[in-house]
Formats: sequence, C-alpha cells, structure tokens
Amino acid sequence: MNIVCIGAHPDDAEVHAGGTCVKWARLGHHVLFVSMTNGDIGHHEMGGGPLAMRRNAEAHRSAEHAGVRHLILDCHDGELEPTLQVRKRVVEIIREFAADIVLTHRSNDYHPDHRYTSLAVQDAAFMVTVPHFCPGAMPLMKNPVFLYFMDSFRKPTPFQPDIAVDVSDVMDVKWFMLDAMESQVYEWLPWLDRRLDTVPQERAERLAWLKEAWDPRFTEPAKVGRTALARWYGKRTAAKIRYAELFEICEYGHQPSRAEIKRLFPFFPKRRT
Repeated sequence: MNIVCIGAHPDDAEVHAGGTCVKWARLGHHVLFVSMTNGDIGHHEMGGGPLAMRRNAEAHRSAEHAGVRHLILDCHDGELEPTLQVRKRVVEIIREFAADIVLTHRSNDYHPDHRYTSLAVQDAAFMVTVPHFCPGAMPLMKNPVFLYFMDSFRKPTPFQPDIAVDVSDVMDVKWFMLDAMESQVYEWLPWLDRRLDTVPQERAERLAWLKEAWDPRFTEPAKVGRTALARWYGKRTAAKIRYAELFEICEYGHQPSRAEIKRLFPFFPKRRT
C-alpha cells in the first residue's frame, strides 16, 4: 500500500501518526511524510532559511529512523492558505504517490497552518479522481481513505476515534524519530512551555528527559481511546495497551468497511482477546 501522511509542519506527522507509519513501513508498505510548510518560524532564537534547512535535516534523520520518505514544501511557516495552487499541489502529491490512505489534521484546530492543511486535503479528497483537474498527474481510479489525526478540540465537533492502533511495540522507534528533531523537542517546545531550563545539556541525558516529559502526551490516547482499542484488539488486550494512536475517518474520501479497515491496518490481530 501507499500511505501519505500530511502535516502542517516538520514533526506533525511524526507526533500524530509516527508509530502507525513505522508499523506500515516494517511490513513493506510505502509511507510518505509531507510537511505543508518549511517550519521557518518554529523557534525562539533562529528563523528563516537557516531554521528551514535545520528542520529539513532533522526531518530527514527522523524519516531514516522510521523507514519512510519525507517531503517538505517551500511555504513559510505560519503563512499557509488553502488556495487553488495549494490544492493542486496536494492533489498532485496524492496522485503521484498513488495513495491508498491519506492522513492529516482536522480543520478545527488552534493553529492556522493545521486548519488550512486540513482544508487543502479535504478540498483534494474528491478532486484526486477528477481527470481534467491537474491533468498533468494521472487521476486515481479509486478514492483513498482519508483519516484525521487525533486532537482534543471539542467545538464544533469533538474527535471521534474510529480506528485505534497499539503502537507500544514501536515506541522505541518513535522516541528516536522525535529525538532527531532537536530544534523542536529540546528547544522550541520547551521554551513555549516555559521549561527550557529543565532540558539537559548532555545529549545522552536528553532522550531520557524526552521520554519522561512527553510520556503523558503519548499515553493519553490509549486512555481516552480504550473503547476504540477494544473494538480492534478485544477488551482484555486493550486494557493493557499503554501507547496508541487514534484516527477518525473523513467523510469525504472512500468509506471503508470493517473488513477493509483490517486490510488497510494489517497489524490488527486476527482474533480479539
């Protein structure tokens, strides 16, 4: 299969769906991480071209850990808009990669780049099958399944966990994926949270700090998605799952049956326990 994971910034796909994408990649499926912006303002000290180049290098190292490909578009961070040009670029990417699954943000989100990434992907969801739209790229004969990343926003509509994936067995890889993004996990985001002074200076200690600081963020999906996990793994197994990634099915793409979902997520157990 071909999976396109479209985030607004270099680190969004990794944070929200990194574990699931590693599981696909390990089974031989093709995964592409796309960042709609180059991340050139995501730092409290550096910015512009030097930051964009740094984040591109970080995304490359992270993708190597995951066994996936990555693509960063040349749009300034904080300036993304759901224009016709952006829609066409998203359509071209989805077509060129012949996507079976496309993942992205929901459109109710605190960050304008997240919202407009979602709108651009939603606007592309039907157009990827229309031959005379972007005729330079071969149209898809079957509409992909479009999925949303999990979020905690409740207005106007809360996230609905249709699909829940146990990623406990690949968290070791996901931690290294994030560890590669030093400008974000050890600098920018701690600065935003006003705890930059808690980040160790020694590289050997930083990964341990990351695991402790971010563990609550990555255990929360399993807690809130316990019912959804039980749907795919069974109640006894679901109760023991520590790390999960949750996804909601977008209404605009192909609407998969339960059997199709199990085919698209081939790491679900054949028998629930």
